[in-house]
Amino acid sequence: MKIPVNLKHKPVFCIQDYENVDGRSASAKGISLGLAQWNDRGKVDISIKVWRHTGGKWSRQSEEMPLHRVIDMALLICQTKEYLSNAYRYPKLYDENNPIIERIGLQGDAMTLEVCKDNELIDEDIKLFRDALNRDDELISERLHLLANKLYEAGYGRNIK
Repeated sequence: MKIPVNLKHKPVFCIQDYENVDGRSASAKGISLGLAQWNDRGKVDISIKVWRHTGGKWSRQSEEMPLHRVIDMALLICQTKEYLSNAYRYPKLYDENNPIIERIGLQGDAMTLEVCKDNELIDEDIKLFRDALNRDDELISERLHLLANKLYEAGYGRNIK
């Protein structure tokens, strides 16, 4: 099934058969990089879109994001994965007195990654999250290794901290 090209998001590059590699959920039919649906005259942004199909029509659950947000999400995944690999040191898998995991500096400020202690079920949910992350480690790690290789090939291979 081909993703639509007649909607507000205008695909320029696409993966038509994403459901073949989407993992256990396989809910996304395609991914495209293209011209954002929120573009105004004279201002063109690019975005990435995940296309979903209900079986009868293209779904409103399809989502479009600016590219920097996708990278921020990858940073979140990497840092969370690294944190959980050492979380066994804490009885509840996190430091109850210091829920901040890291501040990731970006554009004069920082994203603060922290354990969400506002979640009333955090003690149970963090264990469930860790178990699901471990179960999907092969899917995630394969993609992270590919991403690391592509970043290196594109000239982003040196640590610039």
